[in-house]
Amino acid sequence: MSVLAASSQILWREFHHRDHHHHQQLCASSGNYSFFAGKSGGFWGDFRNREDKKTSKRDMRAEAFWPDLSKPASVEMEPINDCDHLDRILSHAQEISQPILIDWMASWCRKCIYLKPKLEKLAADYDTKIKFYCVDVNKVPQDLVKRGNITKMPTIQIWKDGEMKAEVIGGHKAWIVINEVTEMVKKFV
Repeated sequence: MSVLAASSQILWREFHHRDHHHHQQLCASSGNYSFFAGKSGGFWGDFRNREDKKTSKRDMRAEAFWPDLSKPASVEMEPINDCDHLDRILSHAQEISQPILIDWMASWCRKCIYLKPKLEKLAADYDTKIKFYCVDVNKVPQDLVKRGNITKMPTIQIWKDGEMKAEVIGGHKAWIVINEVTEMVKKFV
């Protein structure tokens, strides 16, 4: 059996030093077989004579797996530039009866900057069900900001049928905001 790896030394190092990296990888072992899962993929191995200190590289068999690469890891949010652009987006979303999510943010806001990549990862999970947009309130006309009725940054809103249905004001920790946004999205998808 062939194993696809950059080199056999790298694969050997991954198997040999797995105990040193237990905080980054999950390990499950049963007899001679071990399974390793990291953040971007994993592999399993068959350790023959594992208790013997003289286990050679030839006594191991390994297979690798990676996550489904056909699905994007994140989807970049499309910016909204003015009221006309928002009207076109809302009318298109109403035609296909799909809700949209708008992240009202500012380029100077640290919480907004930190939250945006997390929202883009969430957008990948709901890629075909809801479209994610962003508005930088400092780069758009103020009539657009007034239309969104924005008071604090960041504000994440769900729009459906041409009107705002729900919002989360993200003034607290990002993981809490993402949980609240996920629950809000689930209600309208």
